[in-house]
Amino acid sequence: MSIDFLVHEKGDGVGVVVVEGLKAGQEITGWIMKEDQTIKTKIVSDIPIGHKLALQDFNAGDTVYKYSTDIGKVVAPIKKGEHLHVHNVKTKRW
Repeated sequence: MSIDFLVHEKGDGVGVVVVEGLKAGQEITGWIMKEDQTIKTKIVSDIPIGHKLALQDFNAGDTVYKYSTDIGKVVAPIKKGEHLHVHNVKTKRW
């Protein structure tokens, strides 16, 4: 089985794509490292390698967690399986 994205731990709301060429409509496989589990999800947008995908629906104002750490605030709604990046999540630092 090939792994398409990584999740650090089960409570994280995002995974990181580790292969090139993921296209909308594909069902992809992820590995949750801490729990050593695999999960599957269908992506709804193209996602480049190294970028994040949403593992749940997010509303504007929600907090995104990765490594159980707050990595930003959602500024536009994000559906499970969508590309999560600077166009829909911003840092809370500024």
